[in-house]
Amino acid sequence: MSDLGSSLLILARHAITSRFVESGVLAHQPGLPPGTVDLPELHKMGATFVTLSQRGQLRGCIGSLEAWRPLLQDVQENARAAAFRDPRFKPLGVDELGRTRVEVSLLTPATPMQFTSEANALAQLQPGRDGIIFSAGGRRSTFLPQVWEQLPAPADFMAHLKQKAGLPAAYWGDDVRLERYAVMKWQENTP
Repeated sequence: MSDLGSSLLILARHAITSRFVESGVLAHQPGLPPGTVDLPELHKMGATFVTLSQRGQLRGCIGSLEAWRPLLQDVQENARAAAFRDPRFKPLGVDELGRTRVEVSLLTPATPMQFTSEANALAQLQPGRDGIIFSAGGRRSTFLPQVWEQLPAPADFMAHLKQKAGLPAAYWGDDVRLERYAVMKWQENTP
């Protein structure tokens, strides 16, 4: 694993555990977390998603689609948000830390896709590689490339992406905009 990947994972987990330190549940550990390498990349603008899982099941996932703050801050804020503010889940409890696996995805800048129809858009998708941002009707959603593991067929992937945006699975209109991005991802070993 690269120094960057290791550092991002350590920073993400430390950001989560520090919340319990702040509330007095765990003892304080001053300074950068042990094992973190203070790399120049951590101080450049970066966009991450932090995904938490337990026994292979999603436990939280929050991220940034665009780089607007230093990578160091982005991964920490998204880790805390995934653990404590993902509206799909109750806040993570200190008793869950040991069985929670952290994954960090570092996103490339998104690029607009050009297409003439839904079929044309689906034909351009690269399963397993593309992260997709779907926009239409004032709504927006995204799936990381990792979601292809659960939805390997482009039509299913797109249908679920529309539903995530709050639109019907069959929706398609002139207002549909698609953008694609790639990720570098790192994950902790299974707890």
